Amino acid sequence: MSKAAIDLENLPYADGDFYGFEQLLTGKEQDRLAEIRGFLAREVKPIAVDCWNRGEFPMGLIPKLAEIDLVSPVRRQGYSNLFAGLVHAEATRADASIATFMGVHDGLFTGSIEALASQKQQDAWLPDIYSLRKIGAFGLTEPLGGSDVAGGTRTTARRDGGNWILNGAKRWIGNATFSDWVVVFARDLGDNQVKGFLVDTSLPGFTASKIENKISLRTVQNADITLENVVVPDFFKLAHANSFRDTNKVLKVTRLSVAWQAVGQQLAAFDVARRYAVERMQFGRPLASFQLVQQQLVQILGNAVSSMGMMVRLAQLEDAGLAKDEQSALAKAFTTARMRESVALGRGILGGNGIVTDYEMAKIFADAEAIYSYEGTHEINTLVTGRAITGISAIV
Repeated sequence: MSKAAIDLENLPYADGDFYGFEQLLTGKEQDRLAEIRGFLAREVKPIAVDCWNRGEFPMGLIPKLAEIDLVSPVRRQGYSNLFAGLVHAEATRADASIATFMGVHDGLFTGSIEALASQKQQDAWLPDIYSLRKIGAFGLTEPLGGSDVAGGTRTTARRDGGNWILNGAKRWIGNATFSDWVVVFARDLGDNQVKGFLVDTSLPGFTASKIENKISLRTVQNADITLENVVVPDFFKLAHANSFRDTNKVLKVTRLSVAWQAVGQQLAAFDVARRYAVERMQFGRPLASFQLVQQQLVQILGNAVSSMGMMVRLAQLEDAGLAKDEQSALAKAFTTARMRESVALGRGILGGNGIVTDYEMAKIFADAEAIYSYEGTHEINTLVTGRAITGISAIV
């Protein structure tokens, strides 16, 4: 079989949807997903590796993202959670960094406003948020607080007449180097409860410094945030963000988005590894003609399909209002573990070419590490699920 005889543009199962889960979408949703796929292929994939190598965000992409209108597909546009999940998987498949940018702005930030702001606040803020005229970020994690931030939030808020005074620090805040607003969670010194605030990044006392030297999601502009006596008017205190239990309403939903990212990252690994195996010649034959390589490709596909199947069912439960926190936790833990295995297999198939971004797999491999850790570590999500099935908490 010669290299010239291989039709690289028409490989079987090109979409990787081996069990046809997309057929569960309505016709309108399938058409919209195809439109978004075309956009990602034209506007995102061609620039993804270069932006990642330079560690720079393509600001010129934001107006194009606004035009394709991806923000809040369920609440605002009436699509299903399955559609929203598949869109997030496809965005990740094109580039995990751009998917993370949207996950922060659309999921964490916009989700906080939709879930925790009053109607008056939503009316004032959401039009600019939906249109990407205002870019948002989500400030929860702290320099000394990650998995324990629920009970260990150190950033403080103090009521002062018609204002709140915020002091503290946040870390790993995506988009924060260029965002217009950040939702900041702080512990109210009055009642010791964690509350949410919409903070204008131009306010005196607010600073954001880019985190350098990352090996994962390099295009995402993560920042260290410092708040020094930042004065926030009372109107910008989220009306329904009055305890960490309220904050968790947002995290439950966004944890699903990260699990969908794990699906997309596995599909990306499959795309690159399968194409490379078919195209690359060794011993006078395509790599794909060797049994062990086929076994590895099938393992990557099997991981992706099992992860997708779990997420399809969870999206259906979410649409029915029946999804539980522990189900989101299991999904995040399971899909990211499968993802880690898949990207490692894909990197191995590419051999030495798997460690340079020229062949894309090195970027896919590295980006998976961030997805594995954020929105709750594998260990914490495992223990949340364990608590649900035993009735005993092993977290502390």
